Amino acid sequence: MSQPDSTSFILATAGHVDHGKSALVRALTGTDPDRLPEEKARGITIDLGFAALTLPAPAGASALPYHLGIIDVPGHEDFVKNMVAGVGSIDIALLIVAADDGWMPQTEEHLQILTYLDVRHAVIAVTKSDLSADISASVSAVREKLAGTAFADSPIVPTSVITGAGLDDLKIQLAHVISQTPAPLDIAKPRLPVDRVFTLKGIGTVVTGTLTGGTLRRGQSVVAQLASRPTHIRTIQTHNRETDLAVPGSRVALNLPDLRPADGRANRTTDTIARGDVITLAQFGKPSRAIDVLIERSARSISPEARPRPLKTGAFVHVHHGSGSFAARVTLLDTDALDPGQKSLARFSSEQPIFAFAGDRFVIRDWPEQHTLAGGIILDPDPSSGSPRREKQRALLQVRAQAPLDPTAYVASQLEHDGAAQAALLLLKSRFSGAQINDAILHLAATNQIILDSDLVADHAYWSALKVRAIQTIDAHHQAHPEQAGLPLVDLRKALHQTHAFDALMANLSGDGFVRAGAAIRRITHRPSLPPKLAGPGARLLNALAARPFDPPSRKDLVPDDLSFQALKFLLASGEAVDISPDIVLGADPYAKAIAQIRAHLQTHQTATVSELKTLLGSSRRIMVPLLERLDKEGVTQRQGDKRTLRQHTPHP
Repeated sequence: MSQPDSTSFILATAGHVDHGKSALVRALTGTDPDRLPEEKARGITIDLGFAALTLPAPAGASALPYHLGIIDVPGHEDFVKNMVAGVGSIDIALLIVAADDGWMPQTEEHLQILTYLDVRHAVIAVTKSDLSADISASVSAVREKLAGTAFADSPIVPTSVITGAGLDDLKIQLAHVISQTPAPLDIAKPRLPVDRVFTLKGIGTVVTGTLTGGTLRRGQSVVAQLASRPTHIRTIQTHNRETDLAVPGSRVALNLPDLRPADGRANRTTDTIARGDVITLAQFGKPSRAIDVLIERSARSISPEARPRPLKTGAFVHVHHGSGSFAARVTLLDTDALDPGQKSLARFSSEQPIFAFAGDRFVIRDWPEQHTLAGGIILDPDPSSGSPRREKQRALLQVRAQAPLDPTAYVASQLEHDGAAQAALLLLKSRFSGAQINDAILHLAATNQIILDSDLVADHAYWSALKVRAIQTIDAHHQAHPEQAGLPLVDLRKALHQTHAFDALMANLSGDGFVRAGAAIRRITHRPSLPPKLAGPGARLLNALAARPFDPPSRKDLVPDDLSFQALKFLLASGEAVDISPDIVLGADPYAKAIAQIRAHLQTHQTATVSELKTLLGSSRRIMVPLLERLDKEGVTQRQGDKRTLRQHTPHP
């Protein structure tokens, strides 16, 4: 595989309408991101636009240049939902403020959206610097607005696309900030949130998006969520070039021949795809109709005159996640109404399935989609059914809310909630890598908070309690049924309500005073014995078999009642009696003596008839015929006409 010739990052613009975002992108890249005729006619950006820019790395940084995939977003308040679709998977923001207008409502709203999505790296461009009488004052005013935000110390660059002033400096500052921005991670969990879908003649359906979390390959089998539709990648383009491999941080176009563009969301079918869907791998599971989250509201106001709209429990909202949005009802868990500056655990319930990972960020807008209300982080993308207020689920959410980026907190809380899990499947739907999850498991095991047994991981308290319950169940069975060799495994599994931890538990018990006996398990010290109520019938049976060892009573006479039947069943299972035929039972010792005498006779005389062997044992034809038939089957003897001989290489009984 060829080595990359650049490091890829995604940059998105942000800022108020008519502040020159698209013009600045065009000046930097030579590409006009406004692609729709309506956008050109109205002179504003309506939907997402795309461009690319390659920058040399600053001195002392990576030797590879930086390749920026640029997403130009609309700034008009009517198209904020399109703006959010473009910034869900970015590495760096280019926040734009016009020198002549200054800080405006959509500037603030876009800043809050970037904050909710945890974008931490930005360059601020003060555009239209040629229209400002005092550009220093304009820059100072912007710096004041950034105070207390993640962008408080971000570089601010005055620019003008008319005069060209500041454009080179802007590129330098972009390269500088990118050099301090972590490269997009490959955690082997690729997701491509789809932001465009179209059809090309002779090619078929093409989707585009920003690839995160892992690589995608030409020919690879993938799944289109939200419909869980299997498909495959016919071809890949990244930054307008054909490639066999797309890497995280790239703008990617995939040709998916098995799908077609959806005609609106209302009548979606499983073979259609639209903005907001996700291309990923089948191993990460399916979407959920509920997710548990931590919601936070900014203490800042969109505009001085705008009174913050309330966010109340039970409200219907639009939740923006990735490149899409879904309608959901909010259930706040810590309060009935969330005010600016506050946080609350919450659950989103939606009729539309939601494909999300733990650790993903989201933005909440009101039902009319006029106001941005809040944002937050997903703590559990697949909550168990039932109320999120239940003790176990509430505990899980509280632990994660205190450390929303800590894989150890997520692993510990998941195991405390579920009890046990396969290590390979733990937190698959999360933004943590396999190495991070494995390190968390090893740390928790080393500090005795969890049990690590091969591929099984279990909460320590859960495992201890499960083991105690298993031992108590086995001992209770021994006491109730001392005649049985052990407790059937199927009954123990059912009693423990176990699926994933059962095999590991049995292996653990087998090395700790217990032993598997076929399809059962018992204490090593357990020896089957007749219970008191069967002791008498059992003794009578053994006495009857011993009194007439080679001519015992028929089975009907031996077991005239149910207790005798149960006692005989035990004696047969324990080997103290031998089942010869439906009507004949011999004691174990007489059976062994019969084999020894028959073998000795045949070794001396080579052959013998039934009558001769009957006389030898002092038995009857009623006993002798089925006994010899059993010995034939067991390979002791073989029939030749009306005589028996020893079978060659006869094994000892």
